Amino acid sequence: MRIAGRMAPGLRAAVMAVALGVTAVAPAALLGPGQALAQTFPAFRQALAEGAAENSALAAYYRENGFQPIWTGAQDAARRTALVSALSRAAEHGLPVARYDLPGLLAAFNGVETERDRGLVEARASLTFLQYARDIHSGVLEPSTIIPDIVRQLPRPDPTQLMHDFVNAEPVSFMRNLAPSSPEYVRLYRAKHDLETQIAQGGWGPHVQAGSLAPGDRGPAVVQLRNRLIAMGFLPRSPSAQYDARMQAAVLEFQNSVGIEADGVAGSDTIRQINVDPEDRLRPIVVAMERERWLNIPRGDRHVWVNLVDFVARIVDFDHVTFETRAVVGARGTQTPEFSDVMEYIEINPDWTLPRSIVGEYWGALTSGGAQHLQLIDNRGNVVPREYVDIGAYSPTTLPFEVRQPPGPGNPLGEVKFLFPNPYAIYLHDTPSRSLFGRPVRAFSHGCIRLQRPRDFAFEILRPQEPDPQRFYMSVLNSGRQTQVNLVTPIPVHLVYRTAYTSVDGRMNYRDDVYGRDARLYDALISAGVEVGA
Repeated sequence: MRIAGRMAPGLRAAVMAVALGVTAVAPAALLGPGQALAQTFPAFRQALAEGAAENSALAAYYRENGFQPIWTGAQDAARRTALVSALSRAAEHGLPVARYDLPGLLAAFNGVETERDRGLVEARASLTFLQYARDIHSGVLEPSTIIPDIVRQLPRPDPTQLMHDFVNAEPVSFMRNLAPSSPEYVRLYRAKHDLETQIAQGGWGPHVQAGSLAPGDRGPAVVQLRNRLIAMGFLPRSPSAQYDARMQAAVLEFQNSVGIEADGVAGSDTIRQINVDPEDRLRPIVVAMERERWLNIPRGDRHVWVNLVDFVARIVDFDHVTFETRAVVGARGTQTPEFSDVMEYIEINPDWTLPRSIVGEYWGALTSGGAQHLQLIDNRGNVVPREYVDIGAYSPTTLPFEVRQPPGPGNPLGEVKFLFPNPYAIYLHDTPSRSLFGRPVRAFSHGCIRLQRPRDFAFEILRPQEPDPQRFYMSVLNSGRQTQVNLVTPIPVHLVYRTAYTSVDGRMNYRDDVYGRDARLYDALISAGVEVGA
């Protein structure tokens, strides 16, 4: 096997196959049946152990398999090819290409001269594979270290299991299936490709040079508006220079896609959004793909989806929205966190136990004898008459009682709340304050999510388990009693933050970065090595 201290030609050909694009190598010069690599090539084993040592799981994997190669043998050509092919397309997924250093990896394969070289490149290929697999499967970033309100648990794959699964799988299919398979990720991937193609072809044309435009208008600015709508796919090709009915319908569709009140008139907000360049639209798509990787878990055939920047709560059945209602989310100072959990029950005629962070807002009234609708509750759940307590002797944080408002018309939670118990005390609920639902930006709550149509939402939630959900709900509501209704089949709830997302038909939608989270994530992705529009 050894020739003057160098690798036998057949063996070297095997490890060079990836660099040369070869998918099959003659095995004549390789180990014979039953020969143990570790015994025949101690230098390989030592180098592989050294190279794999930086990842304890990888080191354990190679110890377990007796330091047998998975990349550098003649029989490993398919794996090498699959890895190189996947890495060569990493940019298409908005991944940090430089992190994987494909040119360096190919050079390392091509530069193998000794068994030590081969052991080192074997370890390098596995480390690169694990990094790529982790990134494309569940994200490049650790979001909670960047934005503490992203409390999502990322579905990080186990490195040892990855190695075992990969070795026992068809390599190309395995690499392809590492990426999220959700319809949303697939649509975002296509949208990114299409937008990059559009940018390469010159973008969407000149900006619209007008403060506003309305149906019936004519002139150069209308032509500019027409051309950008055509380029963005909202309007069929047309020679018309008039703001006609077709253009009005296209403007209305565009307004819906960016969350503007849809009236078909190109006012200043619409013109501002029309003039956003495709390069600026590409950035939130890349961030959305990263966010989708964080959510690479089963969503639930039926689930609740709340996009915080869209201010809408939706019930989704098999990727189709079957119910939606406007929502109010946390204000900028009391932002709603991002996480997934499971709705276990709803509560009709709920009481409201004030969080300690809110008790202070009522402290003046409590200490002066006001706010008589609020009760003090001891640790046994009993109501303590307020006249028996010197509230002024305490502070909002030291008061040894819970402060509660019983069920009733003035209760801030309204007539129903939807609970998915979590450490952040976040849930969906009704509210007696209806005016905020008419605003385009609805970030006003203390963090929980208020629903405009909570009763209809409850009907839909209860539909699978109640023959007549409306009648059941109303009978409980009219009883006036605080009632917990357990869900026979709990429903996953996903609180997400997507400034770019798709419709089922693939149409892109964009929303403003209300909390400024996506700007910070984009900067973090760039710092990690992601190149956008390169």
